[in-house]
Amino acid sequence: MENVQIKTPPEEPFLSYNRYLRERYGERVYRVAVDGGFSCPNRGADRQSPGCSYCDEYGSRAVYLPGKVPALEKQVEAGLGFLRKRYSAERFILYFQAFSGTFAPVEKLKICYDTALSCHQFLELIVSTRPDCITPAAADLLASYRGVLSDVWVELGLQSVHDRTLRRIQRGHTFQDFHDSFLMLQSKGIKCAVHVIFGLPGESEEDMMETIDVLAALKPGGIKIHDLHIPQGTSMHREYLQGELALASSKRHAEYVIGALERLPAECVVMRLTCDTPAERRALPVEVPVKDAFYREIRKSMDARNTWQGKYMKPGSTGF
Repeated sequence: MENVQIKTPPEEPFLSYNRYLRERYGERVYRVAVDGGFSCPNRGADRQSPGCSYCDEYGSRAVYLPGKVPALEKQVEAGLGFLRKRYSAERFILYFQAFSGTFAPVEKLKICYDTALSCHQFLELIVSTRPDCITPAAADLLASYRGVLSDVWVELGLQSVHDRTLRRIQRGHTFQDFHDSFLMLQSKGIKCAVHVIFGLPGESEEDMMETIDVLAALKPGGIKIHDLHIPQGTSMHREYLQGELALASSKRHAEYVIGALERLPAECVVMRLTCDTPAERRALPVEVPVKDAFYREIRKSMDARNTWQGKYMKPGSTGF
């Protein structure tokens, strides 16, 4: 396929989330991550059933949240206090991070969102969830907050556009499920950030870049790129111990990331480039790069190669 090359490089090689927020609000903005007590379709109401093959019992909860989920008001209070003390933070975004933040009846969702939002004058609401947990009623509810907040984002966990991969990692949804939910949210003016994982079992670099090309054609508001981390006790950890898969090195992941950034629209906010699973929960990889250092290395490598986000974005259909 023919590459479309942008001739003029930007001042920075990619649009980081920090830069996006600074340009939008004129200062640093911090996310207050909370656990709304939701589960996900894979785990059942009590969160105890096996989930995706790489997902542990914490369901991507913020590392500073305690094991027992406190009331939302307490979580917000603790999060605000921590961020103010550590960073002298003054402006905040509310982030429902753990598990699937739309996996409940819409009446319960409204009570949960309203309760947390009432604790502070937040700039934005972000809800992380799965494609198969977006209903028209949930999308309408989320869209209703656009009139009182600067922005409403939904983070959709896709991981890969390849259904064979989604089946292997026990996602429980298809690419079509993602596509339908993405378009529904987009039609209501809700910004979407998409989660992908590089290095999933059975995927080649070509497969990963195909995922990026399909997403680039959809023009998501943001993206989170994760390198594959395998938590203790997961079914993927058992696969690894049986010799069924191998993990990419951080150097190889960096090459994947640069290739992906070159293909993404220049206006797509890059919210994450690596995982930062705590060492006590992570079985593999044993050693991981420090996130800030990895970001600096990506910037340095892209500058040295005279490349940037969107340089090789390809035109194409979303009919994957």
